[in-house]
Amino acid sequence: MFHVKQGITMLNILAVGAGGFIGSTLRYLIGLIPLKAETDFPYKTFTINILGCFIIGLIAAMAGKKNLDPRLILFLKVGICGGFTTFSSFALESTDLIHAGHPAIAALYCILSVSVGIIAVIAAQVIAG
Repeated sequence: MFHVKQGITMLNILAVGAGGFIGSTLRYLIGLIPLKAETDFPYKTFTINILGCFIIGLIAAMAGKKNLDPRLILFLKVGICGGFTTFSSFALESTDLIHAGHPAIAALYCILSVSVGIIAVIAAQVIAG
């Protein structure tokens, strides 16, 4: 039997899943765009991450000003933006910490997320050989 936490409904889960499908598919399709790279800079990933940050910022601003359905917010923020890039969620959470008066925690979160994330990738590659 599948049990979910109180307040979490199957429709919420489906909204996130449908949005995730769209976001992940968009990310994949953007990755297919042929670019003649003159440098080693990862332009596509950078563009995806910055675009995701902009979109999640718009969604958060609209959600704060308008009475939007919470399921629509889940679909857009967690689903589409989350499937497109989790960097957008990271940027929004960091901004929320700053706006809540916790700039030191935001800075720590940013530094730890990037550095520990890179260390985790290196560790996994070393373990995998």
